[in-house]
Amino acid sequence: MKQTLKENGGLPPLILWTLSIVAGISVANLYYNQPLLNMIRYDLDVSEFTTNLIAMVTQIGYALGLLFVVPLADMYKRKKIIVTNFALLVLSLLCIATAPNIHIILTASLFTGICSVIPQIFIPIAAIYSKPENKGRNVGLVVSGLLSGILVSRVISGVVGELFGWREMYYIAAVLMVVCSIVVVTVLPDIRPTFKGKYADLMKSLLSLVKDYPALRIYAVRSGLAFGSFLAMWSCLAFKMGQAPFFANSDVVGMLGLCGVAGAMSASLVGKYVRKVGVRAFNFWGCGLILLAWLLLYFGGNFYTSIIAGIIIIDIGMQCIQLSNQFSIFELCPAASNRVNTIFMTTYFVGGSLGTFLSGTAWQLFGWAGTAGVGVFLCCASLLVTLLSAKKI
Repeated sequence: MKQTLKENGGLPPLILWTLSIVAGISVANLYYNQPLLNMIRYDLDVSEFTTNLIAMVTQIGYALGLLFVVPLADMYKRKKIIVTNFALLVLSLLCIATAPNIHIILTASLFTGICSVIPQIFIPIAAIYSKPENKGRNVGLVVSGLLSGILVSRVISGVVGELFGWREMYYIAAVLMVVCSIVVVTVLPDIRPTFKGKYADLMKSLLSLVKDYPALRIYAVRSGLAFGSFLAMWSCLAFKMGQAPFFANSDVVGMLGLCGVAGAMSASLVGKYVRKVGVRAFNFWGCGLILLAWLLLYFGGNFYTSIIAGIIIIDIGMQCIQLSNQFSIFELCPAASNRVNTIFMTTYFVGGSLGTFLSGTAWQLFGWAGTAGVGVFLCCASLLVTLLSAKKI
């Protein structure tokens, strides 16, 4: 049975849950590598800095996909774009699984990042086609699915890596992408494009949106800086846990990802109260929690209790910032929902890539203290953007 979606008309539960679950499974491709970095390093005999580039290149690819692929959802049928991305993901994941050297992994990781932008096509669907009273809740549900995918990806890849090897994780990921593509073809209805014109005009319109909506610039930059602080921890955590006093393997690092379940659970709550509490207040709370987390991670860095508490708190803080800002952007220009989300999420992952690169460099030079310094600096920069912005933003 063919379904049609109308703006503000409501999303059937089957479609909403499909968006949430498939978002989680597809975004997981970005994070499988984090618990496996030490294993890849030893297997391919490369340095920690070079191995850390895998995470950075994947995030750069995701930013490129956000910039050049997601806007196409305003121009072409979204189902076609999503299925094409799944097909390319299968190829890139198989390339990583069979890669004989780090160069092929880096190249395939770039394409994996580019094609893993599917959740950022789903989120505007939840925002635009839900009934007004359910928008925040439904966006929060899809984001919760996305966050759960991030958490579970680290656990699964850590366990699979420990039991079978890191390559097997990518074979499994390729199979999951085939399953997701079948589900999307079956469940998701065709959604009419909202932009008529050439691709060049579509991309030019991004610049117009950046120029016309100052609030969009604020939402994007402060979220990106906070995300850089967040990923500064995750990009070096495997190296930290592999040293004294922990000497932990990939399965332990993956299990630590479960500590972030608090962040996933808080997402729908944030979405529900954004209008009531205000986006600015959520950003102050989020930055405060991230700074608290870094204090725990640094000063208690030799104790599991402090590491676990830091991960829980930094996840909750990050969701306060991301979801409050991302929910707010869709109210700026609903007709350009995918392009607005493109600007936001591209900036978001550029910030994440910056945090990954800076923390990897700081780790090489100063160890965990350098990583913590990068995390605190980027969080303070995000806080400063909010302090200098208009009081309503």
